[in-house]
Amino acid sequence: MFPSSDNAFSPSTLFSAYASLTGFLMLFRSMLHDFVPEQLRAYFSTLLDRFFTPKSKTLTVIIDENFGSYRNQVFDAAELYLRSKIGPETERLRVGKTPKQKHFTISIEKGEEIVDSFEGSEVKWSYVQSEKEKGEQVKRHYELTFEKKLREKITSSYLTHVVAESEEIKRSLRVVKLYSKDLYETDDDDGCAGGNWGCISLEHPSTFETLAMDPNAKKKIIGDLDRFLKRREFYKRVGKAWKRGYLLYGPPGTGKSSLIAAMANYLKFDVFDLELSSIYDNGQLKRILLSTTNRSILVFEDIDCNSEVRDREADDDDQEIKRNNNGRVTLSGILNFIDGLWSSFGDERIIVFTTNHKERLDPALLRPGRMDMHINLSYCTGLGFRTLVSNYLGLDGLNHPLCEEIETLVDSTEVTPAELAEELMQDDDCDVVLPGVVSFVEKRKVERRKAKDSVSICNEVVKTDDDDEKQSVCTNGMRNRKKQAGRRKGRGGLGM
Repeated sequence: MFPSSDNAFSPSTLFSAYASLTGFLMLFRSMLHDFVPEQLRAYFSTLLDRFFTPKSKTLTVIIDENFGSYRNQVFDAAELYLRSKIGPETERLRVGKTPKQKHFTISIEKGEEIVDSFEGSEVKWSYVQSEKEKGEQVKRHYELTFEKKLREKITSSYLTHVVAESEEIKRSLRVVKLYSKDLYETDDDDGCAGGNWGCISLEHPSTFETLAMDPNAKKKIIGDLDRFLKRREFYKRVGKAWKRGYLLYGPPGTGKSSLIAAMANYLKFDVFDLELSSIYDNGQLKRILLSTTNRSILVFEDIDCNSEVRDREADDDDQEIKRNNNGRVTLSGILNFIDGLWSSFGDERIIVFTTNHKERLDPALLRPGRMDMHINLSYCTGLGFRTLVSNYLGLDGLNHPLCEEIETLVDSTEVTPAELAEELMQDDDCDVVLPGVVSFVEKRKVERRKAKDSVSICNEVVKTDDDDEKQSVCTNGMRNRKKQAGRRKGRGGLGM
């Protein structure tokens, strides 16, 4: 006969069943330890854990601040990248600024999370920082969490995207430096390359938008620079050094220095200003050039003033320059660094030569591979004047009745952007300035005509046998031309 239902689940019955089960489990555990090897027990334990523990659908990647004994570049990239992803939902931020920084540095505080999306997938970033203990450094890392099925996509494409974006952010925030051997190196030089170079921040405001030159020419230069930056693998594949040479030529005051500054601001490349006349010999030139950095612009201004780079087949009566230079830096020394074995040193180099007289340069210096792109910065055009009016007076070229007249005058005479810029700075009132510009350009047009007439007369007189007449006419004509050139040079293009 079975016990009644009242006694089946009585406290005494339950306690007796519990005691029996406990005794059985203790006996089973003792037998398991005595007869089953430890490795087998661990295997079954792990198997049971996997069976009963619910599987997580997410994966977390730890990005430490240091990778072995080196700084973790992925951590630095994430730190910079996440600054641009801070949203209104973030509750705590860190803000800082050093004396030489122009902008505040904003970053997330420990424990904060940032959600980001990439190609339709969502990831979560967390910043973790350990508490500082006595004698130990603070340890920092980022935790990147995402769905397991996205592992391949995140660890390859997304992290590559983060590093690339951080490089772009770093480039945009970078302060461009101007290096010169004439500056003394100090301990306060923030971010200077060293190598006995002194540097200052290049705060020249010139950009391609403010340059008073032909819009098509600007577009062509920008396109060439963009292609250069993207062609790292191309240069490696064709077996050429990753560098590009530019020759800027034209009369004084046409904006050669301003174009160099615009290129530096656009590329965020440092500028190294090299003065050949202060360099003793080819060996010193080589040492100086080897101390420059990657992603930089090497500038040789007024290269025609060095007699060694002049056309060896042309007649050159300027013996004074040759005596002053005394052949210290030779053409072969310059060419060896530009296009010889030493040209492979460094990456992403822009080499710029400027000259007022292209025809004086040796053809060996001008060929492609040395000077790849020749840019003629000639006298101002009507479109260039329109840019100057916008820069200095805030006017569109069609907003004032005199602008069209001035553009026509500028197109019909030889006047430099520096000269026009000086006239536009005379007053803030366009009704006062523009009539003065009209008078200036008309006067300059007459002066140019007279100068050309003097040259024509001189050429005619040379055909005669009257030596006194030759000397008188030609000397006066050349003196007038030199005076005009001196006035143009005094209004040089650096401040344009």
